Amino acid sequence: MRDKPVVIGVAGGSGSGKTSVTRSICQRFTDKTILVVEQDYYYKDQSHLPLEERLNTNYDHPLAFDNDLLIDHLRDLMNHKPIEKPVYDYKIHTRSDEVIHVKPKEVIIVEGILILEDPRLVDLMDIKVFVDTDADLRIIRRLLRDIKERGRSLDSVIDQYINSVRPAHLQFIEPSKRYADIIIPEGGQNHVAIDIMASKIETILAKK
Repeated sequence: MRDKPVVIGVAGGSGSGKTSVTRSICQRFTDKTILVVEQDYYYKDQSHLPLEERLNTNYDHPLAFDNDLLIDHLRDLMNHKPIEKPVYDYKIHTRSDEVIHVKPKEVIIVEGILILEDPRLVDLMDIKVFVDTDADLRIIRRLLRDIKERGRSLDSVIDQYINSVRPAHLQFIEPSKRYADIIIPEGGQNHVAIDIMASKIETILAKK
């Protein structure tokens, strides 16, 4: 019987550096070893709603995610079955017709702002990580990303942060930190923490 893959959750607020931490860990291993499953791909399908309603989606709220599908896919991967990962189209604010064929690997990193908020997801994880970064750095990173990469205006990013991102962080994301096994301050800049995570993964793999 094949060993179950190691499942690692990497959570943290928007702009905390989750992706940098995940990327840094992945760089220590071969492409055949680690699979990254992003919660962002699992926003709910909204094709049944008119575009005007889709525009009001709060992407920082737990109800925005299709965690049922994410959990089903993780269980399939843990049972060494491939999945068809959904793709979310932010231009039309709903799920794309595309899917990505994903094969299971020895280590699965689940990354997302609210992966520690759902107890069902937490129960699937062997290691739970929370990337803890000060709010001023997170908003600056989000401003730079949304303006440069997504063509947003400064006013729209700030308005979204005040009205949805910050309240959701305080209500849902920050409290989920209590479920973390490891808290990494300052994200991808914390090379010591990333070294420790990589060493832990190497130890687990060596025991298999």
